[in-house]
Amino acid sequence: MRRFGPVLVVVLTIFALWYVSSFLMNRTWVMDQATRAGTDPGFSEVLRETMNQDRAKLPAPHQVAAELYDGVFNKKVTSKRSLVYHGFITFQATMAGFALGIIAGVALAVAIVLSRVADLTLMPWAIISQTIPVVALAPMIVVLANAAGADSLMVPKAIIAGYLSFFPVLVSMVAGLRSPGGMQLDLLRTYGASPAQVFWKLRLPASLPYFFASLKIAVAASLVGAIVGELPTGAIAGLGARMLIGSQFGNPMIMWSALFAAAILAALLIWIVSGVERLAVRVMGGGQA
Repeated sequence: MRRFGPVLVVVLTIFALWYVSSFLMNRTWVMDQATRAGTDPGFSEVLRETMNQDRAKLPAPHQVAAELYDGVFNKKVTSKRSLVYHGFITFQATMAGFALGIIAGVALAVAIVLSRVADLTLMPWAIISQTIPVVALAPMIVVLANAAGADSLMVPKAIIAGYLSFFPVLVSMVAGLRSPGGMQLDLLRTYGASPAQVFWKLRLPASLPYFFASLKIAVAASLVGAIVGELPTGAIAGLGARMLIGSQFGNPMIMWSALFAAAILAALLIWIVSGVERLAVRVMGGGQA
């Protein structure tokens, strides 16, 4: 209880505030309907109506949970209404962007650490790139990808996901590759180690904790990029497309269920990255992570 008690209190507080907000935001519609019908509903009736509206301004938690359960377990995975189907589409773009982000982030970090010129030229531009709103950048990437002959919607979504995920990897890897102290570097030079040996024997192993820490951030950022990338591409499949459809048809339940499906997918991806980290530490002889 000492470990999970504070978390439980926060979760219960969030749910309490959510229910109160649902009641307050949905109450206006209930009272308007009662006024038109010439009735005066009591508190219990108003509460019941606000908690069970089909197109509520803010669906209650149990409504979102029911819609999420229905989309995950009561629909065939091949159905266009299945959240598993849409989640897999988003997952593919997320993994492609995640891979691009890792490759770009690690490559730039190595260049920055090993080259003073690259440090002075690449790092400022990498920082500036993160000041561009991805919502404004996404349509431009879609247009350029189509102009380059990319027929698949996967390409622009992967690029947007990679754009958001490469920076955490870059910053963490630069810090990790530079983490060895002067005494360690001097010791290897005393032994006559070459720059390549210093990199492979000292800098790279020292950067692994930073690398895996950045992956947890990068995979979540990649998921966000994949979802954002689905909005301007005209995609009809994916969690982002599902949210857009819910918005266009005025069905908040679809948007909220897709949002929570994305949150669950992000948690699973971070859990997988953590598992890979523990395995890597064990293989390298570091014991239990």
